[in-house]
Amino acid sequence: MKKTITSLSSALLILFASLSLTTVAKSAEFFTIGTGGPTGVYFQTGNAICKMLHKSAISAEHGRKKGTAKAYRCTAPSTGGSNYNIGQIAAGEFQFGVAQSDWQYHAVNGSSKWEGKQFSNLRAVFSVHNEPFQIWARKKARIKDFADLEGKVVNIGNPGSGQRGTMEELMKAMGVDNSFFKSTTELTSSEQVKALCDGKIDAFGYSVGFPNGAMEQAATCGAKASPINLTGSEVQGLIDGADYYAQAVIPKGTYTGQKKDATTFGVKATVVTSADVSEELVYLVTKAVMENFDDFKKQHPAFGFLEKKNMIKDGLSAPLHPGAIKYYKEAGLM
Repeated sequence: MKKTITSLSSALLILFASLSLTTVAKSAEFFTIGTGGPTGVYFQTGNAICKMLHKSAISAEHGRKKGTAKAYRCTAPSTGGSNYNIGQIAAGEFQFGVAQSDWQYHAVNGSSKWEGKQFSNLRAVFSVHNEPFQIWARKKARIKDFADLEGKVVNIGNPGSGQRGTMEELMKAMGVDNSFFKSTTELTSSEQVKALCDGKIDAFGYSVGFPNGAMEQAATCGAKASPINLTGSEVQGLIDGADYYAQAVIPKGTYTGQKKDATTFGVKATVVTSADVSEELVYLVTKAVMENFDDFKKQHPAFGFLEKKNMIKDGLSAPLHPGAIKYYKEAGLM
């Protein structure tokens, strides 16, 4: 009899839990954060934001002060990257996206790839980690600098990605086009490491925070790859000509077999939205990250050095969204 009552109680608990989840699902407002390749830090960034928001929602359900009052649920799917995310936000398909600081600048100003397609309604929320642009080369290809890429098979990135855009900016600064290489591929960030390890390409370009698991795979597979130096007057010209670029260094020992510092240039990863997204939603997303900040920083090693005061200004070219400003003023950050 006791066993029967216990079983009945369990069944009722499952039923109530199921009804509760169904009610939440029906009443919750869903939104999307565009990210990047499944092995990259953008994917981790979007899902970390969702995790913080859901944590705040659970706090609200338990009556904690830091929780959100309204039920929001977010998804952070893998996407084509920076320019794709901004395009989807402009189209109203995504509410947020992770994007390189340079492409945030170009989109809001209508320059570079965004010439004639200016997205003046783009709004900034906060910046995240540093993203050095890296060219990784397999050991047997004997590539030490950009000049050594001549006549090699190089992955320049998939159309719409930040890495493709930055690679093209670098090529332009170096005075070369695709004919400089033996051939080029348009693999995504999740495909390029396997291609390098399998010897199908000699090198690839990638903007990504470090340390990164996919880069460690490139360093430890048969390719025994490492990042090369990107220096010289051409690179310095890129840095000097744009506020969103800065010199960056990947310290030796960051990856297996990396015996020297790799000096390059880089951007910031930023979280962006649209002026059309509600003030309430942007406020709640910003609050969820900032009020669970220690937990957020633990979601990926690239977040370890983040400071709130820098996140509200570094790498942000688009105006801050009013919802973000509301939280920053409330928290005494502005």
